[in-house]
Amino acid sequence: MSSVLYDAQGPRAKQRNVLYTVLFVLCAAAAVWWVYDSLAAKHQLDWIKWKPFFTSSQPWETYIWPGVQNTLKAAFFALIIALPLGALFGIGRLSDHRWMRMPAGVVVEFFRAIPVLILMITANAVYAEYTNISTDVRPLYAVVTGLVLYNASVLAEIVRAGIHSLPKGQTDAAKAIGMRKGQTMVFVLLPQAVTAMLPAIVSQLVVIVKDTALGGAVLTFPELLASVRPMSANYGANTIACFTVVAVIYVVVNFALTSLASWLERRLRRTKKGSGAMVGAGPGGGPETIDAPVLKVDDGRAV
Repeated sequence: MSSVLYDAQGPRAKQRNVLYTVLFVLCAAAAVWWVYDSLAAKHQLDWIKWKPFFTSSQPWETYIWPGVQNTLKAAFFALIIALPLGALFGIGRLSDHRWMRMPAGVVVEFFRAIPVLILMITANAVYAEYTNISTDVRPLYAVVTGLVLYNASVLAEIVRAGIHSLPKGQTDAAKAIGMRKGQTMVFVLLPQAVTAMLPAIVSQLVVIVKDTALGGAVLTFPELLASVRPMSANYGANTIACFTVVAVIYVVVNFALTSLASWLERRLRRTKKGSGAMVGAGPGGGPETIDAPVLKVDDGRAV
């Protein structure tokens, strides 16, 4: 049976696909075996190298848990600062006033174009030269500053795209009942755009969590990845085991964030569908229902 997107496969095409699948599985199995054999030859899979993580709480309490705390602390501060800044600059780029739209665009494009590592290093140098911040907490300040400057610019574009994705009729209906543009943005557009923006915001949060490792690599910030070096030195040079444990922790943390965001997005969509309202004429002349209505238009009159 054919579909709109592609024609149904014939017998020879099906045979080729089966052959390609078998070859891919064999190549993947060979790669896994090569990695396993190489690690075993280097004695990286010996139980003595993995034993500290399963039989003792010391590596978790001394290295891993403090690193997790610092990673989450930096990511948390960066997010709660970058999110409102990103919303402010994103809305600023939508302003009708040139004196507000142009500076917001320059700031967003400037910081979005600079690598976050350069922002962290520059912030650390500025804090060292012009402030009295203690050297113990200066790396945290520098990491958070770099993450805020970069991610606020990215979030500004996410906010702008989320607002642009809404139906134009929402703005027209708000104007019809006399709402000013600021009121339309705060009470009509932003609440509806949250659902559309949520997946991208969570993806950026995952990026923030991972980018904290840059501070550990360059600014001696004691985050999760930075705990590998002292931990490996104190437990028999088990570098592969340490990196594996840290990687699994990153996967668990980021998977928990994405799962929470998916649950929240589904909940928001169910809530908005349950309170659906008509906002205009649909394709057949009847009423059109959208997911997140705020205003209702009946016979051309906003009520």
